Amino acid sequence: MGIKIVKLFFLLCLTLLASLTISYAQDNDYGLVRVGLTDNKFQNVLKQEVTIYGTADCDICDRITKKVLTHVPADSDIVIKNGLAGMSVVVNNTGATLRDFVIICPTGLLGVRDLKRKGQPAVYHGAFELIQKPDHKGFYLVNLVEIQEYLKGVVPNEMPVRFGLEALKAQTVAARNYVLAPRTKAYDEFDVVDSVASQVYYGANTETDISTRAVMETDGVVALYDNEMILTLYSSTAGGYTESYANAFSDPNTKTFPSEHKPYLVAVPDREEFPKLNEEEKAKNFYSQKVPSYDIESPYYRWQKEWAVGELENILKKTLPAQSKTGFISPEFKPTDELGTIKDIKVMKRGDSGKAIEVEIMTTKGCYRIYKELVIRRVFQKDGISLPSANVVFEKNLDNYGNVTDITAYGGGFGHGVGMSQYGAGYLATKLNQPYYNILRHYYTGICLGTVPTQVWNESVKQTFWAPTGRASIVIINPNISKIKVLINGKEKEFNVTKSLFQKETKIDISRFIEDGENNIIFCPNERMMKVYVELVEKYGNISAGREE
Repeated sequence: MGIKIVKLFFLLCLTLLASLTISYAQDNDYGLVRVGLTDNKFQNVLKQEVTIYGTADCDICDRITKKVLTHVPADSDIVIKNGLAGMSVVVNNTGATLRDFVIICPTGLLGVRDLKRKGQPAVYHGAFELIQKPDHKGFYLVNLVEIQEYLKGVVPNEMPVRFGLEALKAQTVAARNYVLAPRTKAYDEFDVVDSVASQVYYGANTETDISTRAVMETDGVVALYDNEMILTLYSSTAGGYTESYANAFSDPNTKTFPSEHKPYLVAVPDREEFPKLNEEEKAKNFYSQKVPSYDIESPYYRWQKEWAVGELENILKKTLPAQSKTGFISPEFKPTDELGTIKDIKVMKRGDSGKAIEVEIMTTKGCYRIYKELVIRRVFQKDGISLPSANVVFEKNLDNYGNVTDITAYGGGFGHGVGMSQYGAGYLATKLNQPYYNILRHYYTGICLGTVPTQVWNESVKQTFWAPTGRASIVIINPNISKIKVLINGKEKEFNVTKSLFQKETKIDISRFIEDGENNIIFCPNERMMKVYVELVEKYGNISAGREE
C-alpha cells in the first residue's frame, strides 16, 4: 500500500521548506546547519532503523521536489527502516518505500523515539532529512536547523551555565565560528555531528534561559582575523598556558606535523610573567605545582598518573600498534613486534606551553618517537583512559641496579589546549568581570569581532547583529567603489568611500546609527562586486586583567 498524498497540506509544507532553504540568501549571512544525529552512545551516525514523531502535526515531503507525501498527526510514530530499494516508511499501518525525504513539524518539535540527551527525550527544532547512502548500507538522520536554534542546543552542553553570561557569550561566538569555518568536514551529507567529534548538540530539551540569552545577545557576531572568519578551537582546560595550533595539530589534508602556523592561534600565558615552557625544567616547575592562573578552578588543572614499569609495558604493547596506524609513531610498531623493557622516556620537543609534541620511548628492543599531542595522550593510557592532555612531565624511579621500577606523569589541563580555555573563560567572566569580547581577544590573538564577510553585487544582503560596545564600522575590503548605500535599522544611508592606491580596506563609522539590542543592516546592490562586513569590536592585544588577591 502506498502512502496517501494529502494535497491540503502541499502549499503549507512547500512554503515552510522554501523559507528554510532560501533563508541563507534573504534573511541572514550564515543560514542553516545540517547536523548528523548519532545514537545514545554518540557513536553511530549511520542508521538501519529509526522511529520519529512530532509534538504537533507534521508532514513528510520529497526532499528534491518539496511535494507533500502525507500528513502525520501529532505524536504518531513514523517508522523508517533501511532497504535495498530505498527506505521503508510506515505511518499508522500504511507504508511506502522512499529514497530521500524531509519531515517537518511547523508548530512543534521533532523527536526520535528512545533517543535521550541528558536524560531527556531528544527533540529538535527545524526539519529532519532522511538521506540514504548510495550503496544502501544505511541512512543518515540529519537535523536541518537555523544556526541560532542550533547554538541554543550547543552552548549549555559545551560549557557549564554556572560560568556566567559573558563566558557563555564567548562560547557562543566560538561555537558559531566553529560550525561556519570548520577545520575539516568528515561527511558530505551534513556539516557536523552532534557529539564531541564536532560540537555537543543535544537539541531543544537542554536549552536554558541564560545560554539562550547568550545566543541571542551575540546574534550575527563572529571572530575575524585579516578579514576572514577564524578557526575557533577551544578545549576544557589549557592548564594556564594555551598552545600554538602548529604544535598540536597536523595538516588535515597532508598530515604534515607540525602544521601550518595560524597567527591567531598562538601560545598565550594567563599571566605575562609566565616564561616560555619549552625547556624541560621550566615545564616541570610549572606543571608540578598549582601556579595561580585563570584555569585554577578546573578539576583537571593539575593531575598525576603513575604506572609500575610492567603495567606501562603492557599498555604500550596495545597502544603503540594502534597509534602506529596514524603515521605519527616512528618506526612503526607492529602487533608482532617485541617491546622489550623500558629503559627511558624523554620529551624531546615541547611547545611554548610546555606541551609535549615529540616523546621518545627507549627499550631494550628499540627506540620509538611519538609525535603530536593526541597520539601522545593515547599512547600513555591509564586504566584504559588517555592522558588528559600532553602538558606532561615524566619522572622515572630506578632500583639499585639502574632499572626503571615505575613512572610518574605530572600534568596540567584537559584537551588539546589550543584557543579558548573554557574554565579560563569562566574565571575571566565570574571572577574578573571581563566581557566576552575581552575573553575572546585573550585566547585568539589579534582578532576583531564582526559580522560574516560577504560579497555584494547585484542583490542586497541583510545581516542581523548585536553591537556589544555600541560601536560599529562598515569594513569594505579592497574597495573599488566610490559610494556605498545601506539601510541601517530601516533608514537609508549613503556614504562616500575614500581609498588610496594600496589601501587594503576602508572603514566607515556607523556608531551613531546603532541601537541597543538587535540591529539590522542591508547592503544595497552595487555596480561592482564588493566584500564587506560590519566590525563590532576592534583588534586588541592579550588582556592583562590581573588576578584577585
